[in-house]
Amino acid sequence: MRKVLIFIVRLYQKTLSPDQGFTKKIGLIRVPTCAFYPTCSEYFILAIEKYGILHGLSLFSKRIFRCHPWQKEHLDPLT
Repeated sequence: MRKVLIFIVRLYQKTLSPDQGFTKKIGLIRVPTCAFYPTCSEYFILAIEKYGILHGLSLFSKRIFRCHPWQKEHLDPLT
């Protein structure tokens, strides 16, 4: 199940992601759109690999709820 989730996220990154997908490759988006480093999709993959599916999903959902235009902290490493 872990590999399936990672595959889905990697597929999203290569196709639909504004930071890494085809919109950036064809030049529609030129600046990074994610407020965090690493990006949310990369954070999700790291969280699943390190903590497993349930805890990784929990960490990822907390991060998604913290994402907003007034975000102050841009560096959010997986602890």
